[in-house]
Amino acid sequence: MPSVRDPVAPADAEARALARALMTEARHAALAWTDPATGEPGISRIAFGLGPDGAPLTLISALAPHSAALRAHPAAAVMVGEPGEKGDPLTHPRLMLRVRAAFIDRADPDHAALRARWLADHPKSGLYIDFADFALVRLVPVSALLNAGFARAFRLTAEDLRG
Repeated sequence: MPSVRDPVAPADAEARALARALMTEARHAALAWTDPATGEPGISRIAFGLGPDGAPLTLISALAPHSAALRAHPAAAVMVGEPGEKGDPLTHPRLMLRVRAAFIDRADPDHAALRARWLADHPKSGLYIDFADFALVRLVPVSALLNAGFARAFRLTAEDLRG
């Protein structure tokens, strides 16, 4: 019986650079999470950015269903990458990150730097970032899959995603 070649390759320098570029350019993403009451999957559009260390970050209201979901089940997935204006949307690069959500307490020594970076990239959130129900959340990468276009897929480690 012939062996089947894995169509997903390990990351190379070009794949790592593209993955980091997709994360850097993204200002929103799709977040997949698990409903703590039912165990069923859910998906939300979230604001997305990178912290000063280049790690993914979001700002979430406690009123959003994914807030309780991430507190109960921190394992989640995030999709970044937008289709271009022309051509088949499935031929444009996109990155699926497997992450662990870590809510940042306002007393955390890193909070001020994360808040400042978030506001630099998302200035309109200055209207609500300090409301009591909002929290910055690190989306700590575990691994990723990069679809870099037709027949170009790569597995990335958390280390591959660091800039």
